[in-house]
Amino acid sequence: MPKITKTAIDAMSPDASRDTYLWDSALAGFGVRMMPTGRASFILKYRTRSGAARKMVIARVGTITPDEARKEAIKSLAEVAKGGDPSSDRKAARKNMKLAELADLYVADMKDGWKENTYLANTSQIETHIKPLLGQRDAVSINYSDVTKMQADIAAGKTAKKRKGRGGVTTGGKGVASRAVVILGAVLNHGIRHDILTRNVADGVKREAARKRTRFLSFDELRTLGRIFDDSPAEPTSGLNAIRFLLLTGFRRNEGLTLKGQYCMPEKGTISLRDTKTGAQVRAVGKVAFEGLLVDKEDWVFPAERGKGHFVGLPKCLDRICTEAGIQGVSAHTLRHTFASVAATLGYSELTIAGLLGHAAGSVTAGYAHVADAALVSAANHVSDVIARALAGDDIEGELFPA
Repeated sequence: MPKITKTAIDAMSPDASRDTYLWDSALAGFGVRMMPTGRASFILKYRTRSGAARKMVIARVGTITPDEARKEAIKSLAEVAKGGDPSSDRKAARKNMKLAELADLYVADMKDGWKENTYLANTSQIETHIKPLLGQRDAVSINYSDVTKMQADIAAGKTAKKRKGRGGVTTGGKGVASRAVVILGAVLNHGIRHDILTRNVADGVKREAARKRTRFLSFDELRTLGRIFDDSPAEPTSGLNAIRFLLLTGFRRNEGLTLKGQYCMPEKGTISLRDTKTGAQVRAVGKVAFEGLLVDKEDWVFPAERGKGHFVGLPKCLDRICTEAGIQGVSAHTLRHTFASVAATLGYSELTIAGLLGHAAGSVTAGYAHVADAALVSAANHVSDVIARALAGDDIEGELFPA
């Protein structure tokens, strides 16, 4: 049984079937618990003067050093020697925890297992919507009516505000409100796991049904958009290129904007995506989508106008372009939906379209090492070519639906 050090902790490995423990050789009761997920915490086991067994978490491994954790354990043992019960005292204090504090605890405990986009989305919901409406309430006092009212207030836009820096405005709506209830439910479940709460009042709330997004660009709108592309010298090059790329590929906004040249393989008609909603993928991409892009280096394909990051101003750029074109109701998702709509118009099956879009049903999404099959590459070429020709002003309807 070694003394707990960073080296000793790094040598631990999770067991998929149970928690594993590492106990300190110098301080009785002080140890590290590793869960099957690989998440580890410094813990302390002790007995009160009455003989009751206790086990308390000191801190997550990585948030403090082993030496700092040992000092905290010694302090707690000193309280026990004086007749105290630090584990029970902590639980009692948590019973009075504000919802904002519980939300912070939830984020701190869960963030290591989240992807970056998940972290940003969840914390945005908490900071923008949940905390302003319920954050100062005692977590134990939150009831069904509170959650229902929170959802209604978010849907009505009461928590909408302008974002700091670049990024536009955080709005409300039914979809945002429904997602906030889901995140709040996760926070409350975390409170149950920590013996702070006994029930999750968000479970019984009927969530707002978000309006399904069905907007896509018609061929006539694509021709109009193409004319604006050719006559918008004031717009950032990365913005125009990104809008065109999303139209020609059906990529999600972040999949496109965070793309680096080293992952593009024009000669094969594929792009390797390191991280998507369904994991790493190889996506089939039409050859025309690569035209005019810097895909032969490690830099961002769509670099920022200033600084070293990737372009982030797509929503505003797209809004300006569409306003100039007289086209309404267009978002980055509209571009993706347009690609899917054109593919459907050309007669491709739902399975093929799923593969082109990177949905789990597509054969191309089975694994990162797989190469997109020839059928998907051919389909990607066909769909992107039709969209490119529409942007160039061709009469696609006349060709597809001859009189």
